Amino acid sequence: MLARKLGQQLGRPTQSLVGWVLSKFFKVHNHLLEENAVKLSEIQPDETVLELGHGPGLGLQEAVQKLTGPQGKLLGVDYSEYMHRMASERLQEQIAAGKVKLFLSDVAEMPIADNSVDKVFHCNCYYFWPDLKRATKEIHRVLKPGGLMVTTIRLDRVALFASKKVFPSENWRPEAYMQALESSGFTDIRMEERKHKLIQYEAIFATAAK
Repeated sequence: MLARKLGQQLGRPTQSLVGWVLSKFFKVHNHLLEENAVKLSEIQPDETVLELGHGPGLGLQEAVQKLTGPQGKLLGVDYSEYMHRMASERLQEQIAAGKVKLFLSDVAEMPIADNSVDKVFHCNCYYFWPDLKRATKEIHRVLKPGGLMVTTIRLDRVALFASKKVFPSENWRPEAYMQALESSGFTDIRMEERKHKLIQYEAIFATAAK
């Protein structure tokens, strides 16, 4: 019961003591993963970039610094009202300037136009999606032909959480996500081991074929 509730809060934090603690946890433990997801995306100044499950907005802050061109635009999606509000406050200046737009939305049903996004990145969230194929089809839909998807994870920690029954299914396994990407029309799908400072992590890449 406790593991299930923890999993629910990790996937969709609420405005509560647990949600507040998790926001601090994300800041400490996800920052390097967010930073590296942005770096590996190789964002160009005038691209349209989307972060999925943006949480308190750490990755958004990293990404918006790369979008220095007049056409550069950053989008974010999260279905936690608490995280949406935190990120909106963190990036209020960029939102007011029209550089950033955030959506309170499920990844499987995003209010984003077809073929409108150059790069998608996310960190530590695909295993909370109840229907991987539906989510990956939606990611494929919004990406332009040849658009890139990048996600970063610390697989050792994810496996530890899975062993404690925090996740409700086997979707945490990278193979499950990569298979869903392939079935949704992505190509050049691969997972690479990476190292940054003192942490070891994994990065999954996929290209939208259309």
